[in-house]
Amino acid sequence: MCGALVGHYPAPQLHIGYAPRKLKRLVPAARNSGGPLSSSVRVLSLSLALTLLTCAGAAQSRATLDVSETLFSFVSAMNVCGYDSELRSSSAIRMEVRADLVVASESPATAFAAKEMCHFYQDHQVGDSAHDLAQYVSLALNLGAPPDFAPKVHEADMPPDSTFVLGFVPLVKTYYGAANLHAIWLKRKPEYLALIDRYHGPVAQMITSTDNYLRMPMSGYAGRSFTVFLEPMAAPGQVNSRNYLQDNYYVVVSPAENNLHMDAIRHTYLHFVLDPLVAKRATSLDRLKPVLIAVQKAPMAEDYKLDPGLLVIECLIRAIEARTPADPKLPEKDRLAMVQRDEAEGFVFTAFFYDQLKQFEKGDNGLQSAFPDWLHAIDVDHEKKLANEIAYAPQAAPEVMRAAKPGSQRVDLAERELASGNPAGAEKLAQEALESKQDPARAYFVLARVATLGGNMQGAQENFQKALAAAQDPRIEAWCHIYLGRILDLQDERDGAVAQYKAALNTGDISPDTRSAAERGIKQPYEPPGHKAEQH
Repeated sequence: MCGALVGHYPAPQLHIGYAPRKLKRLVPAARNSGGPLSSSVRVLSLSLALTLLTCAGAAQSRATLDVSETLFSFVSAMNVCGYDSELRSSSAIRMEVRADLVVASESPATAFAAKEMCHFYQDHQVGDSAHDLAQYVSLALNLGAPPDFAPKVHEADMPPDSTFVLGFVPLVKTYYGAANLHAIWLKRKPEYLALIDRYHGPVAQMITSTDNYLRMPMSGYAGRSFTVFLEPMAAPGQVNSRNYLQDNYYVVVSPAENNLHMDAIRHTYLHFVLDPLVAKRATSLDRLKPVLIAVQKAPMAEDYKLDPGLLVIECLIRAIEARTPADPKLPEKDRLAMVQRDEAEGFVFTAFFYDQLKQFEKGDNGLQSAFPDWLHAIDVDHEKKLANEIAYAPQAAPEVMRAAKPGSQRVDLAERELASGNPAGAEKLAQEALESKQDPARAYFVLARVATLGGNMQGAQENFQKALAAAQDPRIEAWCHIYLGRILDLQDERDGAVAQYKAALNTGDISPDTRSAAERGIKQPYEPPGHKAEQH
């Protein structure tokens, strides 16, 4: 009975990965010899090309618009197995490929391979379709080209959400061969390349205008890359951004008509450009830590409350976005409203950087030169006072790019062990995370789930309550309430259970799986599934 309190809280989506071959550079790279640019490179403008060619050193290509057969293969496999999210608003390419996959399934060998593959997929669904997509994107970005799909890094170095579905790789490999997926890729590849031609101009213009605003030197990009992958087999409303080893930044989007999520692409590009600014500035950042105390009740992700460097860069990026909105005619009052919304989520330095940028726009210095002075000019006592006076919002808007969580490694591993059927290992890692004060809400959540598997209802209830007390993430809060409601239902305390389900609906987590579970709990008492764990 107790072990049937099923569900899965997905790990964060920000992890490391690998980019397949590049097809088109958005900004041409200068050759060491100073010779002509490759004929395959689209020159954005004569003046820009001359600027790049005269920069000191051999600058690497900063940005690439690309497609990937590896991503195509894995997201197509998801479509075969029931990933139908946002079909009506998807690109026509998605429907065409799905029709090709139906024809391929007429082969008995393909049908058998699909059955095995989809059994794994259904057993490893983690909740809503966005989280399902995220883990397979994470996996695909860590793999090489078909038909081998060889991992590009050691398994121990892969992100936890990708290792959770690592067993999908041999199944996709078998399906890839049986369905002759490479032939379907070649058939549709011209349409994929047409997407690059269609969206190259707008993305290149965004990067050029952003670079012009920041006035950053080219030399800072050597050895680093920013890649936008177009994958129309995914839902057009879902964007996946990744930062890997601080050097490689990726955005995976599904274009549909004119919707390319340019705001998300630009946000990730700003991280690519600006994240290195906090390197070697530990002393300047440490003095900002008193401000972190004042933002502990803010709804933003826990990472920003622990690392002043992450908070500073995110605030700077949001200030830039307010100063340079998509509509250049946006009134000042509306720009300030954007800043106020950011501060209400906990990004308390946004107004400071917004004011600094006003002066920056009038000068000639680049942002890299200006940033150290801005960092030094932050009045910690003043900012802490302002932060204490802010009425924080009940929830934060979904993040474009989840901040890296080096301090949550043990919790990530604990979730992985639990998902792999090793509750003892998960419990040990979660306890270690608590001892080192790493992400206590998630650690207690893992311990609570371990307790349910062991039939320890009292331990589960206590740890869900501790997780709830420590939680800042609305999703964790919601599922703590749902699990507590189920425990109370099993103890025939219906009124208390209904109160928990209602509380789950008020946490701010709008995920369909959360709302469905809570509303189902309100309508009728929880009953453990008899023979198959229900999927969340």
